[in-house]
Amino acid sequence: MQVLVLYYSKSNNTKKLAEEIAKGVTEGGAEVVLRNTEEVTKDDFRSAAGVIAGSPVYFGVMAAQLKKVFDDFVGVRREMENKVGAAFATGNHHTGGKETTIFSILQCMMIYGMIIVGDPMEASGHYGVACCKEPDETAASDGAKLGKRVALLCRKLAV
Repeated sequence: MQVLVLYYSKSNNTKKLAEEIAKGVTEGGAEVVLRNTEEVTKDDFRSAAGVIAGSPVYFGVMAAQLKKVFDDFVGVRREMENKVGAAFATGNHHTGGKETTIFSILQCMMIYGMIIVGDPMEASGHYGVACCKEPDETAASDGAKLGKRVALLCRKLAV
């Protein structure tokens, strides 16, 4: 079973958080497919039991490069129904729109018919994982917990 960790990263902060999330996916017993927005394919989406997508904050929403993936892959939308979806974001300021960016990603996933989850209670128990600039120890740990949660839910839904 595969979980796709998809991200756009300009400064590598979002990539670093994606890598921490990927560690959690592996810990949760799923194969991780780590792709940036330039590498991802429709087959990556189709093959995934879950997708965890992340972006830096761009005016309070996801980067255009990530939105373009959701736009371009709309043809596989029905194939994504009932797969697990989660989101993460990075920003430059502690009040800089990370939650609204996560919501913009989750909105696309809901339109794709995905089952949306936030990060687990042992992390922050909110909408997804976010951090300011490069992930610190807490953000890295919370990222791994989100990845693990998604992997475990994908395994439960596969039964």
